[in-house]
Amino acid sequence: MSISYPLTLREIRQRLHDGSLTPIQVARDVLAAAAQGDAHHAWIYRLTDDAVLAQARRLESLPDGRKLPLYGVPFAIKDNIDVAGLPTTAACPAFKYTATTTATAVQRLLDAGAMLIGKTNLDQFATGLVGTRSPYGAGANAFNPDYISGGSSSGSALVVALNLVSFALGTDTAGSGRVPAGLNNIVGLKPTRGAISTAGVVPACRTLDCVSIFALTAGDAWDIYKVARGPDPADVYSRPLMPSHHLRAAPLRCGVPGRSQLEFCGDAEAAAMFERGVSLAQENGADIIEIDFTPFRETAALLYQGPWIAERLAGIEDFFAGHSQDLHPVTREITAAGARYSAVDTFKATYKLQALKQRVNAELARIDALLVPTSPSIYTIAQVEADPIVLNSNLGAYTNFVNLLDLAAIAVPAGMRKDGLPSGITLIAPAFSEPLLCEFGDRLHSAAGVPLGATRFAKPAPTAAIRDTADSTVRVAVVGAHLSGMPLNHQMIEHGASLLKVTRTLPRYRLYLLPDTSPAKPGLIASGDQPGHAIDIEIWNMPVERYGQFVAAIPAPLGIGTIELEDGSSAQGFVCTQPLPPAARDISTFGGWRNFIASRNN
Repeated sequence: MSISYPLTLREIRQRLHDGSLTPIQVARDVLAAAAQGDAHHAWIYRLTDDAVLAQARRLESLPDGRKLPLYGVPFAIKDNIDVAGLPTTAACPAFKYTATTTATAVQRLLDAGAMLIGKTNLDQFATGLVGTRSPYGAGANAFNPDYISGGSSSGSALVVALNLVSFALGTDTAGSGRVPAGLNNIVGLKPTRGAISTAGVVPACRTLDCVSIFALTAGDAWDIYKVARGPDPADVYSRPLMPSHHLRAAPLRCGVPGRSQLEFCGDAEAAAMFERGVSLAQENGADIIEIDFTPFRETAALLYQGPWIAERLAGIEDFFAGHSQDLHPVTREITAAGARYSAVDTFKATYKLQALKQRVNAELARIDALLVPTSPSIYTIAQVEADPIVLNSNLGAYTNFVNLLDLAAIAVPAGMRKDGLPSGITLIAPAFSEPLLCEFGDRLHSAAGVPLGATRFAKPAPTAAIRDTADSTVRVAVVGAHLSGMPLNHQMIEHGASLLKVTRTLPRYRLYLLPDTSPAKPGLIASGDQPGHAIDIEIWNMPVERYGQFVAAIPAPLGIGTIELEDGSSAQGFVCTQPLPPAARDISTFGGWRNFIASRNN
């Protein structure tokens, strides 16, 4: 039995509002659909009916449950992401363990009212873009099961395309959150590295891994991203949110690779569909600018032809040492190759990457977003099994460089090929460009004229301008010379900031007078093992479009980090991001900069 309505957030919210649905009914509909079987090999583990219904009943019992942003929304997660009490396999039975904690991103979604349905299939240890490297079955395309689903987040894409859940979390290191979206006619948002915590995720390449979002529309992906994002002390690669890049008032400058640089592996249908995608962008007001794609392609080659392979081995080194024969043969071959690289190789590759970033940035300076095919072609499962390495490598031609270059991306449908298979395009832009990507991506998706996923439901009209609902201000915690009445407060005013409140930090900090600064400045650090103090601060609201310029002018050793406030909230604020100078004086007992300055003046 298929579900009789699309599981978009808009549809569920409307039906919950008019009373035609309740969380319990959503849960029952999803469970009935999932019970029909798993011909596409999408699931590894599904929660019991009782466990899913218990979530729905709990939500209905909450007095203000309907105010939760994801109230009653069903979702799934890739089975390399932990949930306390549930097994995590990473598609390797010998690796299986029962998680003791829930991944931060998942917990944020549960706290927002979403209902977890189960955990999905993947290319083992998230190594692959094909979806066939799993002992739980090769992911079969939602439109034609002879074809691949794409990977590594194969199951997460499939359960969304098949309308079994509203959204699913995947992971993305080389394109795993985008390729399966393109091959199954859905949206795949690959956020900025560190924007969504990877705490509780089995690492592939820890420095590059991202938690990705599969959804039926870009508007849904944006709403889910807003819930899941945010700094996390449990993830050392987590980053504070930075001002978002917005759509320009002038036409969007959309870069495309030079025609001679486009590669479709002999697939004329894929080439034609990309031309259609470019036309859709033009019809929606974009100016098309050809760029030099060479540095992007050279960066992509580093991912699997350089020492980042060693990082895959590092992630499972102990397990691999004793269980290499338990891995899928292709996964084992790729992972074992990591042992060939030395520290010298790593530094050389890092230098090369930095040089490539310089060339890439020159091209990105000419455009607002890059538009590329999501993948150059699509293959049958039989083709991939006959040539697993080369064909997998082909699929990463337009994805492998994105995380290495610290870019954000969204894959959206571009239309249907003549053979009945979907084709996708991907928008790529600088870090923290999610509002731009989701808004323009939603417009392109609507223009493509395709139904939602593998359903017959029409895509709803584009979401009201996402950039208008994006964060318009950033809360900035001011500690010292930028306080009201202090020598640098004028910089806050000049950047359009307004004072929100006077408050204190949690008693987890120490304050130091920094030597040789003019005007005098303090440095705030986390107390760590030392006794902590609550420090007086001010919270200012600063327009996001001014925040980047403001942060760029902060002198070392100061920088911006997350500061925890006494009311339990947090804000971005002035902290020491580099080691304290030896002559720094501890002034924590004054409880704040004003008190210290007053003591000097008396």
